[in-house]
Amino acid sequence: MPRPNAAQLAYGSCTVIFSTLAMLLLSQTSSGLGIAVIALAALALGLLVAVTVPVPKSASAGARRPAARQPAPAARPRASVGSTAAAESVREPANP
Repeated sequence: MPRPNAAQLAYGSCTVIFSTLAMLLLSQTSSGLGIAVIALAALALGLLVAVTVPVPKSASAGARRPAARQPAPAARPRASVGSTAAAESVREPANP
């Protein structure tokens, strides 16, 4: 069985604490048996919440798989300003 992560522990613990307090205040019980039943119910509810917390996909997949690397696009050679001017022909208008 995998170990619980921090989010599962935090959500489960908060659920146990708050649900225990809420049930004790709402039921106003003072007997030992009533308190034990409420504590067990809160623990069960906390366990249920901790188990159902969504786990991130990267953690559930186990080992991380390296991302598929795509080759870098080929760099186009850049011509300098002088070479482009020499390569282009210049047309001047003919005088009539």
